[in-house]
Amino acid sequence: MEKLQKMISEKSVVIFSKNSCCMSHTIKTLFLDFGVNPTIYELDEINRGKEIEQALAQLGCSPTVPVVFIGGQLVGGAKQVMSLHLNRSLIPMLKHVGALWL
Repeated sequence: MEKLQKMISEKSVVIFSKNSCCMSHTIKTLFLDFGVNPTIYELDEINRGKEIEQALAQLGCSPTVPVVFIGGQLVGGAKQVMSLHLNRSLIPMLKHVGALWL
């Protein structure tokens, strides 16, 4: 859990993903299309990916990918991110943490 907290706090936007997950691809594309440069951890490719996935599950993330943190705070998965985007809250949130300049 300590390793997870360190990973989350180091960058303004962190996405936990898996290459095999289509929703992960969608969320990564959304952020990249905005011009955000998120830190992306592919849990199916990195060392201790299973441990990190278990720690995400302990935080209440279900499903465990994709999971987005903005400014060190858990935003949630694809459903939560898309809801923020559709109600026009996502871009202001990204601007607030310095991840986006428009």
